[in-house]
Amino acid sequence: MEKRDLYNSDRIKTGETIFKGEDIPKDRYILVVLVFIENSEGKFLIQKRSKAENGKYATTGGHPKSGETSLEGILTEVEEELGLKLNSKDLTLYCTGKSEKQKVFWDDYYIKLDIQNIESLKLQKEEVEKVVWLSKDEIIEYMEQGKFFEIHYEAFKRLVNL
Repeated sequence: MEKRDLYNSDRIKTGETIFKGEDIPKDRYILVVLVFIENSEGKFLIQKRSKAENGKYATTGGHPKSGETSLEGILTEVEEELGLKLNSKDLTLYCTGKSEKQKVFWDDYYIKLDIQNIESLKLQKEEVEKVVWLSKDEIIEYMEQGKFFEIHYEAFKRLVNL
């Protein structure tokens, strides 16, 4: 079972941890990371999440494991979910934030990357059903149809300034 670090309201690690699925204690937060991968055609690598993970379209992301930094966490998530090893130097942190309601800090990353054959990616079947390249307009359309994960759409809007 995965452990996650807990942070105080100033985003300082407390030394406390919880297991995945446990409730976040009062006055504590966890960290969430995600990345948008855009190719040279202006399309974004989007995954259709497994039914167990709500079945909606979303970008790649998750929670860093205990001991991982935000950057290490997103590299781990991409490798686990897509079987893709990214170079940390190619990633840009474009937004950070905090949600009192969800009790999370978030870091949103971006990378420009052409992947020749997305069918060859090794998807983590427990979390990812398939991956597709979608344009900005297609992502907006999926959201309007209720097929895109809303929290990830909010991060997408921050990226493309919608």
